[in-house]
Amino acid sequence: MRPTRVTTLAVIVVIAAALTWGLLKAAYNSLPPLPWTGVPALLVVAVFETGAGRDLKRRIDGRKGLKPADPLVVSRMLVLGRATALAGALVAGVMVGFVIYLSGMLSNPIPRHDLINAAITGAAALVMTGAALYLEFCCRVPGDPMAGEDR
Repeated sequence: MRPTRVTTLAVIVVIAAALTWGLLKAAYNSLPPLPWTGVPALLVVAVFETGAGRDLKRRIDGRKGLKPADPLVVSRMLVLGRATALAGALVAGVMVGFVIYLSGMLSNPIPRHDLINAAITGAAALVMTGAALYLEFCCRVPGDPMAGEDR
């Protein structure tokens, strides 16, 4: 399995932002205010993936006092990292679409509140995406010939 490419994630962000901007142009006035509750959820996932990646990397490297990593667990963590990276890019793209659409409405309090929430949620989604890419990196086997490829 090849590593997730950053260009793939960037394309997802751009497409999601464009689609969100188009949908908001047609339906923003009928939507409820944007909630802030996504931020803690995204950050909890990021912390979990960072810790799991650090632990997994130690086990794969064969540190003393640690059990070797189970290959099935490594493959599951790899899939989790890839899926979370894609989901984080999608959420970040949606939030970028919100920010672009709302940037011209800062004089009203509700759009300003939504813009702030969208910006913070987008930043948290990018943090989660970074943690997912780190988890995916930690699943690499030392001396893997594909570890340096980024096609």
